[in-house]
Amino acid sequence: MEQQTYDIIVVGGGIVGLAAAYKINCRFPNKKILVLEKEVTVAAHQTGHNSGVIHSGLYYKPGSYKAKNCVDGRRELVAFAKTHKIAHDICGKIVVATDPSELAHMNKVYNNGIANGVEDVRKISAAEIKAIEPHCVGIEGLWVGCTGIIDYADVALKYVELIEAQFPGSKVLCEQEVIAFEKNTEHTTVITQKNKFIGTYIITCAGLQSDRIAKKEGARIDTAIVGFRGDYYDLSEKGLSKVRNLIYPVPNPKYPFLGVHFTRMIKGGTECGPNAVFVFKREGYGKTDFSWNDTAEALGFGGTWKFFAKNMKFGLDEYRGAFSKTYFLKRLRKLIPDLQLDDLKPGRAGVRAMALAPEGEMIDDFKIEVNGNAIHVLNAPSPAATSSLAIGTAIMEMAVEHFNLA
Repeated sequence: MEQQTYDIIVVGGGIVGLAAAYKINCRFPNKKILVLEKEVTVAAHQTGHNSGVIHSGLYYKPGSYKAKNCVDGRRELVAFAKTHKIAHDICGKIVVATDPSELAHMNKVYNNGIANGVEDVRKISAAEIKAIEPHCVGIEGLWVGCTGIIDYADVALKYVELIEAQFPGSKVLCEQEVIAFEKNTEHTTVITQKNKFIGTYIITCAGLQSDRIAKKEGARIDTAIVGFRGDYYDLSEKGLSKVRNLIYPVPNPKYPFLGVHFTRMIKGGTECGPNAVFVFKREGYGKTDFSWNDTAEALGFGGTWKFFAKNMKFGLDEYRGAFSKTYFLKRLRKLIPDLQLDDLKPGRAGVRAMALAPEGEMIDDFKIEVNGNAIHVLNAPSPAATSSLAIGTAIMEMAVEHFNLA
């Protein structure tokens, strides 16, 4: 069993872990950094299964980590994509109110955007909605011109390329699932199923496995990750003409997700969705995927039941959408009334890692904690991909402070 020594070992080859490694190496080019990923490629889970939207920063509470990191991270991401010729399109999006009851929250979203410094956002009329998206029907809306689309797996692969090309001694290794940590006074031995690696400092960014990895490292945490699958339909050839770019509903403030929407993809096609249903397997992308261990762990956490109790109606509606194309279509027709069943064809699915508190509250903001010689990213939901470079900078600054890097 091979044993190698690194200054920092990053556990998790999603976009946040890779951005953290990249940003630390940019600041400290001589540090040897190792990124360990359990799958055969980086960006295999949340990074590679998300909608590919470059988020504006519109929805997030002013002053939150999400708000600041999304706005700053978006601008940095777009500049990064231009520099490295990563395909992207700042195509803009509309947020559409279809009922007068939604206007108050739409105005709150608008004011959040202004407070967060989101550029090119303005209120639009029903006629302007129609001019931007001819098949969409709404009473009022928002135009968000700085929203765009990209493939985040491409971004993650560029981080890998730069880490390995620019920083001798740093590397990214796949098929290295971390199974244990051995703590010593001056370092930590990270044990995978194939190797042992010694790291002076540890950073974990394990996404759907973030709580488990943090506990294995020795951190005491009170949150738990519960997975929610999002199913998508794609617009068929017949339906593609009905959506030009991105169409979102006004989010319901009573529910924890944005609602089904339409997203043009940078590599072609348009996705419709996602819903959000509890998964019985953390990395289960199929509707019937099941793991006894994952299910028992999720349902053994009291916060899960409290979350279900608070969102029962929402949860039942989401399950109806998961197994009924007709019901899914009904939800999409709120935005595009002339959409038909044959405008839709089955698409892919993703699983989002939701961090829950013991009282059943969703941890809404990014959550990063220090434990001795380790930093743990415990919650990095959307817009973490958009924000990855800004989060990477934040982790780098935490590392400078707590790891005494020089």
